[in-house]
Amino acid sequence: MKLLLDFFPIILFFVAFKFAGIYVATAVAIAATLIQIGYLHYKHGKVEPMQWISLGVIVLFGGATLISHNDTFIKWKPTVLYWIMGGALLVGQLIFKKNLLKSLMGAQMELPESAWRMMNWSWTGFFAAMGVLNLWVAFHYDLDTWVNFKLFGGLGLMALFVIGQALFLGKYIKTDEASGS
Repeated sequence: MKLLLDFFPIILFFVAFKFAGIYVATAVAIAATLIQIGYLHYKHGKVEPMQWISLGVIVLFGGATLISHNDTFIKWKPTVLYWIMGGALLVGQLIFKKNLLKSLMGAQMELPESAWRMMNWSWTGFFAAMGVLNLWVAFHYDLDTWVNFKLFGGLGLMALFVIGQALFLGKYIKTDEASGS
């Protein structure tokens, strides 16, 4: 259910684009994100900082798209979001000497510091690369191709990356059998 909720705005954006075009899809994405945030706040009493940032980015870039009637702004939105996420990981590691991934996930798994560091750097690089790739697709292909890439390519690459991360982390995860339980 959480996964569906996370992808709710992008799926609605895709469907609205296919039926009504980029400007309706942009308005739908803004509305869906507002509904998503409202639901999370109502259901859990709090909203994660990254979700607030995502809301701000879609309202800013989506709003600019609708006001200017120029789809360039919405094409930049995924890149900005990727670069904010990667930048947060980078700044956390280099400036504040804090691994934000460990802060978020440390309670769920125990890893050596080197694995946390490697995971942080790999996610930072992934987000940087995804931002560049989004721009390349957005400005080298037609709008329909970019929208398809945004849903299927972006999510597909994310899934592959997560699988790669899981395989990498697998050697560090202790099973009950290995720990003697």
